[in-house]
Amino acid sequence: MATTQQLVDTIIEGIHEKKGRSVVTVNLQHIDTAPCAYFVICTGGSPQQVDAICDSVEEFARIHAGEKPAAICGRQNAEWIALDYGTVMVHVLLPEAREHYDLENLWDDAELQQFADID
Repeated sequence: MATTQQLVDTIIEGIHEKKGRSVVTVNLQHIDTAPCAYFVICTGGSPQQVDAICDSVEEFARIHAGEKPAAICGRQNAEWIALDYGTVMVHVLLPEAREHYDLENLWDDAELQQFADID
């Protein structure tokens, strides 16, 4: 069983493996009403890439952290796929959906960390 931070790091590796862009973690640990400890958010350039990023995240989390998602939502249209790992929620979105929902800014007092894109 991985720690929450190890799981977050592994998820980010999985995102980078499929060239997910604009990766941001939202640390929600000190917010009592938050649904989990972390959001990991990234952008995929097409529905196919969004789906591939999710496959990669699932594989990396299973192999490197021993974790499987409790639920996955959004696979049908692949505009926004959410993977629920309990303490970590992963959101992989198309650019328009990410801009519209603005998940990074749902909690004003959450700590954001941005990661450089891997080319």
